[in-house]
Amino acid sequence: MRKIIEQGVVTLDGQISTPQNWLGGLWAGEFEQRSRDLLFSVDALLYGRVSYEQHAAIWPHMEEQFGDYAVRMNTIPKHVASTTLKQSTWNATLIEGDVVEEVAKLKSQPGGDILKVGTGGPLSRTLLQHRLVDEYLFWLVPVIAGSGARLYDGIDTTFLTLVDVVRLENGVLGLTYTPKVTASA
Repeated sequence: MRKIIEQGVVTLDGQISTPQNWLGGLWAGEFEQRSRDLLFSVDALLYGRVSYEQHAAIWPHMEEQFGDYAVRMNTIPKHVASTTLKQSTWNATLIEGDVVEEVAKLKSQPGGDILKVGTGGPLSRTLLQHRLVDEYLFWLVPVIAGSGARLYDGIDTTFLTLVDVVRLENGVLGLTYTPKVTASA
């Protein structure tokens, strides 16, 4: 069975909404290489509408600047959960019907792992509530943003198990968690 890996970038105060304001020079060196390694290790990307539209608007124009990373972003199969999009572009398939059922089907198909792009929106909350994410990779950046959307705002208490910590030379921490197995799960 394929795993879903959700990767997100979050500030020390839990902001996820505007990484372009604070990610800047942190996404270089080790951080860029680890992101590259993850992207090249998966067979597909999973998006909610907002992250998909943001990425579809920029990545097709980034191949000269980001080379094979941008080529991979542009060519890897994508699955987009949206109730408002009527058609997709950018090598993407719309998830129609019940998103929980459809994502469970994606996981059961043959192939490699799936990277969930963008964290904290409605799709992330749905996947978390239905225990469809197998691994969470949070890049904790050494920034206090002060305002903005917060990671998983409005979610019930959910326990995770820390399985790995990576400390990058720029102060970013890579925190990998799996859902905590409980007697009721």
